[in-house]
Amino acid sequence: MSGHEGFTEFVAARGASLFRIAHLTCGSRDEAEDVLQSALEKAYRSWGRLHAGSDPEPYVRRIIVNTAISRARRRAILRIFLTDSPPDTPAPDSLTGVELRQVLITGLRGLPPHQRAVLVLRFFEDLTEAQTAEVLRCSIGAVKSQASKGLARLRALIGADLHEEELPHAER
Repeated sequence: MSGHEGFTEFVAARGASLFRIAHLTCGSRDEAEDVLQSALEKAYRSWGRLHAGSDPEPYVRRIIVNTAISRARRRAILRIFLTDSPPDTPAPDSLTGVELRQVLITGLRGLPPHQRAVLVLRFFEDLTEAQTAEVLRCSIGAVKSQASKGLARLRALIGADLHEEELPHAER
């Protein structure tokens, strides 16, 4: 099987999961589509260098997260010049699962890119701290710290007393 066929099969098998990571990391469908497209382009260019027996998904996840963080930084710099007030976010009281998920996604948009990436990988993709650290190329301690800070900031943004067990985990 050629590299092109292997890449095509990988994208067909894991594309939905990769899009979910991009969407949750970016916060919008349009931005996620752009980030995923860029990430898959970068992965395809490196596809021949990947070890034939290794799992390419962590590598592609890392590209998605790094691309999303880079784009978020550029937007943040522009936002500094355009506005000095944060966006409004809805406050959840007694929400259904779907409504809570939407409030969480809205809250994720208000987090710094690294905290958002950690929360998405840990709680939406259900990765362990070690797996998250591997994807982000940081220490497990950094993952723990960013998750703690991210959850605290997310609680403040959405005005809820969130606990880890309330966060939606990936469907398996």
